[in-house]
Amino acid sequence: MGETKTESPDWTALYATAESQVGFFTTAQAHAAGFSLPLLHKYLKNGRVIRERRGIYRLVHFPSSEHEALVVLWLWSGQAGVFSHETALMLHELSDVLPVEAHLTVPESWRTRRLRVPDDLVLHYAAIDAAEQDWVGPVPVSGPRRTIVDCIGAHVSPELIESAINDAHRRGLLSRRDEAALRRRLVAALGGT
Repeated sequence: MGETKTESPDWTALYATAESQVGFFTTAQAHAAGFSLPLLHKYLKNGRVIRERRGIYRLVHFPSSEHEALVVLWLWSGQAGVFSHETALMLHELSDVLPVEAHLTVPESWRTRRLRVPDDLVLHYAAIDAAEQDWVGPVPVSGPRRTIVDCIGAHVSPELIESAINDAHRRGLLSRRDEAALRRRLVAALGGT
C-alpha cells in the first residue's frame, strides 16, 4: 500500500518569495511553499504573519519598505499588472507628480472581469510587452517612453508631461528621436499643429 506523503511547510521557500516582494506573499505562494490554509490561519492567530488584504499576507518581522503599498496592489493583480501613467512618472522620478491613486495597467482581457478594485487604485487596460517595462525596486513599471505616451493619452497635465520629457531626455532615458516624437504627440493631443 502506498503512503500519502504530506508536504511540510518550507519557511525558507516562503521567506525567499516574501523577500523579493518586500515581505508580502499570497495564499497561492504560501500553498506552493507547503502551507495549508489552516496552517496559514494558525500563523495569523499567533502573530507570525498578518493579513494585508484578502489573499495577501506579510511576514511580521520583515522590515518596512518604500514601495510596499504598491507591492500589495501588484499582488492583488496576480502579478499581471504593470504600474503606469502618473505612478510610473513618480517611480521613474520624472516630473513632480504625486498621484493620489496608484495607476496599474492590466491586460485587455481584464476589462470583462468583475473585479472589486481597491479604492486606491485606477486600472487601465492594455498590453505592455516586456520591452516596454522596467522594474523599480520590487514592482514592474512601464518604461519612460511608454509612460509618457500613456500620460499624453490620459490627458495628464501638459506641464507635468513636458517636465517628464525634459527630465527623461536630460537623464538619457529618451533618444532625441523619441523626445521629438513625444513633443509632436503632445502638441497634437493639445489640438495644435
